[in-house]
Amino acid sequence: MIRLQKVRKQDRDLLFSINQKYLYEMTNFYDDEMDENGNYSYGHFEEYFTDPLREAYFIYSDEILAGFAMICPYTMTGRKPDYTMAEFTIFPSFRRKHLAIDAAKLILSEHKGKWEIKYNEKNEKAKKLWNAIAMPYEPERIYLNEEETVLSFNVR
Repeated sequence: MIRLQKVRKQDRDLLFSINQKYLYEMTNFYDDEMDENGNYSYGHFEEYFTDPLREAYFIYSDEILAGFAMICPYTMTGRKPDYTMAEFTIFPSFRRKHLAIDAAKLILSEHKGKWEIKYNEKNEKAKKLWNAIAMPYEPERIYLNEEETVLSFNVR
């Protein structure tokens, strides 16, 4: 069973740690480099603990931490979405068990409104996931550049 747990201020270090692992994985698609401390920059990280419009969730499979999601209302297209999926991952050992689909559907069901979800065209798994999730909502595809696509759709 999938459940979401809102990340609280006291969970900051755990979210930072797992976000770093995710950012490392994203270097397969982006040319991000580590800083002098071995961390990847995430410019808006602290804002998830100060900006009331940003929300982060731990994703649990039963009682085991299986991933996380970070959402906000800030656009990548110049439009005004209610929600943008800033980050989303299911940890490798939980993949291929439909957890990503279940977690994404749960997040959308709890956050109705206009959505933007971006993926990198080279990330075939993310492309497949987000297109499958968005398909029932008849998304508009917005090409930011040759590598990045945004799906824009409304969840009612």
